[in-house]
Amino acid sequence: MALRTPCNIFSYQETTEGRTMEKQPRDSRKGPVPREVPPAVRLLLAMALMNALLYLCLGRVFISPQHYSGNPGHCPYGHFKIGQMKNCSPWLSCEQLRTEVRQLKCAGEGAVKRVFLSEWKEQKVALSRLTSLEMKEDFLHGLQMLKSLQSKHVVTLLGYCEDDNTILTEYHPLGSLSNLEVTLNLSKYQHMNTWQHRLQLATDYVRVISYLHRSPLGTLVMCDSNDLPKTLSQYLLTSNFSIVVNDLDALPLVNHSSGTLVKCGHRELHGDFVAPEQLWPFGEGVPFDDDLMPSYDEKVDIWKIPDVSSFLLGHVEGSDMVRFHLFNIHKACKSQTAAERPSAEDVLDTYQKVFNSLRDTVMSQTREML
Repeated sequence: MALRTPCNIFSYQETTEGRTMEKQPRDSRKGPVPREVPPAVRLLLAMALMNALLYLCLGRVFISPQHYSGNPGHCPYGHFKIGQMKNCSPWLSCEQLRTEVRQLKCAGEGAVKRVFLSEWKEQKVALSRLTSLEMKEDFLHGLQMLKSLQSKHVVTLLGYCEDDNTILTEYHPLGSLSNLEVTLNLSKYQHMNTWQHRLQLATDYVRVISYLHRSPLGTLVMCDSNDLPKTLSQYLLTSNFSIVVNDLDALPLVNHSSGTLVKCGHRELHGDFVAPEQLWPFGEGVPFDDDLMPSYDEKVDIWKIPDVSSFLLGHVEGSDMVRFHLFNIHKACKSQTAAERPSAEDVLDTYQKVFNSLRDTVMSQTREML
């Protein structure tokens, strides 16, 4: 999101040029006597100026934050540019990862990989290492997804080494979306804790889902999302308060043309967060059997959007107003019948329309008060 530029009030000083003039006796016959502007008129002019400046400031406050587009750093495929880099660099090789990257400390660990805060050429980076050879297939799948899906929606890949089972990506100090409330409570980011910025985050999340469902590889399902905390941990909050997906280890492909559907894991799922079609359909009297479990499509991601969105919207002033305007699309997302749920693209379109409508309404009301 673009940083807002503060509105500055500039004062201009008029100066007289050059020569010193002798004072001449005043003569009313040589022209009208200059009259002082009444205080009331000066006050009205000052108020008009302040209103005009406030009007311009409001326009800046409610402008939808901009997001960069294209490949990370606008580099060609197989290259990257982060931080203050002026030129694109090819993905780092095994030799470069071994000699140029300095591992600092463990930053987190999951079932597939352990992540270390590291340093490369005085820049903080994230080095991921495979935790167990048993998970190598998932690790390599995640690497392949990272390589194939590089875009503004996905964390930037800096290099990898299959021989060492390592992946290097851009480091985002704000961490995962799980830390959102903690981040927004910091004095540095409290000005971002508004319904406008929170709705933009929710829109970013839907935008990522839409990208995965319409990816260059086909329709991908975000399977690592069986509960809210797990889902939030898959996404990173960037320093400009946008969202990128970070964990791509479980992205099976749906192909409606060939009838290829998916199943997220081989264990029984429980709870209201997952879609109804992800639950064991044969009742408690029949033991779970993965071979009997029906498969499903990308609409399981749509079911989860309202819950993730509600978390991102939080409970700030105006967030309930946003929820009200999103009620109908969220109701459609929660349809028990998967085929009746909207596409991610339709949800994204609604989110953007709601944001624009609320922005225009608030700006109009505020300007009428001026």
